[in-house]
Amino acid sequence: MSENPQQSEQHSLSMMYGTYADILFVLFPFLVISMQRLWDGQLYETLLRPDLSIAAAILAGLAIGKFVLGLVSNRDLGRYKERIVFFIALTLFVVLGPAIILMLSIAGNREVPGFVAFVQPILLIIAISLYTTAVSISNILTRPGAADTGDASETGLRRGGDQEPTPARTEHEPLAIPRRTGSDPL
Repeated sequence: MSENPQQSEQHSLSMMYGTYADILFVLFPFLVISMQRLWDGQLYETLLRPDLSIAAAILAGLAIGKFVLGLVSNRDLGRYKERIVFFIALTLFVVLGPAIILMLSIAGNREVPGFVAFVQPILLIIAISLYTTAVSISNILTRPGAADTGDASETGLRRGGDQEPTPARTEHEPLAIPRRTGSDPL
């Protein structure tokens, strides 16, 4: 690894600041709405409106985008693909699905059950956690040299007796498509 620990720590710190800046930008409009409702004396009603579910759904969508970015960023990530797909499914099942159901149920009913006031903040916290996990995974997998699986073809060594180490090929050969001539049948 060519990075020293201080550079790695600085990269992680920058990544953390960027991640939480994204979260704050997503939550800012909902903070303004909550402050207005607090001013009007209706803060508890904020928990019974779909605002927190909307924020959770937005963060879940961003998390899925980051997971997909990590999934498609490098073709040599065979051992990680199933884990990333698991996190995508987890995000859909635990956050995005329930958030959408809550939004539709709250918007369609006049009487909102009291448990919604507890479920929505929990969904938001889970969405924030999954988003930070997604950003971390995406940045780890897209970092140069992150997909080192340790076999000979990726480390640049060829198996064999006294052969010299050769550099690994990082370029893919273009697809060879045969040209059609005028005498070829359609």
